[in-house]
Amino acid sequence: MTRAEPVPATAAESAPESGFRRRLLDAMADAVRERGYRDATVADVVRAARTSRRTFYEHFASKQDCFIALLTERNNQTIRQIYDAVDTEAPWRTQVRQAIEAWLSASKTDRTITLAWIRDTPALGEDARQLHRDAADAFIALIQNLSATPEFGASGVHPATRKTATILYGGFRELIASTVEDGEDIADIAEVAVETAIALLGPRYEPEGRD
Repeated sequence: MTRAEPVPATAAESAPESGFRRRLLDAMADAVRERGYRDATVADVVRAARTSRRTFYEHFASKQDCFIALLTERNNQTIRQIYDAVDTEAPWRTQVRQAIEAWLSASKTDRTITLAWIRDTPALGEDARQLHRDAADAFIALIQNLSATPEFGASGVHPATRKTATILYGGFRELIASTVEDGEDIADIAEVAVETAIALLGPRYEPEGRD
């Protein structure tokens, strides 16, 4: 079984992590789950992390900075999980299903954080806009890379264009958010997500009689 190769970790991701930083990120996740991002405070985070405000500000400039760091980490983890789940020697439709089910599984693991990432960050200013741009670029590259494997090509499937990958990323992201908001199971959207991806990525046949 051959797995798709993930994008190499950046130097920042590979660097040793402070134990305090880890505790603060986990505490931020707890605070968002309990109170929502808007109502969570630095005091909530440091209390859950059992550390001080001074330690918090040694690692993060603000509550928003900590939240963005948490979301960046979660997005990177999700992308790696998707790469790890895909067997590039499987039939291309199977690869599509593997990728989507891994994406939905990662989103389902922490529904509150998933929803906060999609709904709360647009109002957080330039730093959050950069997070969205970086995440979109990473997911779009993921879709393009996974659709460029030999099994896709042998089946007449062209690698996804950036526009097609953008439609898949944006559409699935919104579908996940609305599913969480409606209190429904994220796993229930797997079939429609797979069918949509196959329809968009599938072989394109030229009409007969065209050169």
